[in-house]
Amino acid sequence: MIQFSKVSKWYGDYQALVDVNAEVKKGEVVVICGPSGSGKSTLIRTINRLEEIQRGDIFLDGQNIHAKGLDLNDFRTRVGFVFQQFNLFPHMSALDNVSLAPITVRGQSKADVKRQAMELLDRVGLAHKAQAYPQQLSGGQQQRVAIARALAMNPPVMLFDEPTSALDPEMVGEVLSVMKALAKEGMTMMCVTHEMGFAREVADRIWFMDQGAILEENDPVGFFSAPQHARAKAFISDLRAH
Repeated sequence: MIQFSKVSKWYGDYQALVDVNAEVKKGEVVVICGPSGSGKSTLIRTINRLEEIQRGDIFLDGQNIHAKGLDLNDFRTRVGFVFQQFNLFPHMSALDNVSLAPITVRGQSKADVKRQAMELLDRVGLAHKAQAYPQQLSGGQQQRVAIARALAMNPPVMLFDEPTSALDPEMVGEVLSVMKALAKEGMTMMCVTHEMGFAREVADRIWFMDQGAILEENDPVGFFSAPQHARAKAFISDLRAH
């Protein structure tokens, strides 16, 4: 579903991604972890071209995302993205936030979209908050609306860039439970997260990054019990110490 081939990115003289080669299979949940500044968020943001790369190729469902003539806006409708900050429109209700893209981008009928949006809000446990505005919602509720909004375009891939790091600890669980449900339904997902319990429970594979490179790919059992790379071993050791 997603393939990175020799992907490199620079910010000036600083190389943020170093010859990344990796792939995510359809229906797979990949969790990317590693220390701050290791390139995790940069990598996930290259998939929908929020970050441009200087070398290499990225394919989504067989399509080169840098192909000439690619309609970038149309392409992005196929990639659901959930940010650290919720990025909801403050002047619109939860229902309208979820409905906006299918109506304006796809030109779908308002009645159909509103019905689907209500179903999505119900799926994330917020049908009763459909008419509430973002400032009337907790952080966890806002992030669940953001997930419903990302699902509204029915994307084959969902990307999560530290979706719980801006939340109070008691709100983290309600967002992770929605993500777990998506994973059970077979959604292809890439998640940058510091929530190692989620990684252990939900991930099919874990990518450990440092200094712009994927140093280890492993299943959760292998990664947490017997990491191979010295840097990953130190990371796990630090986790245990905390």
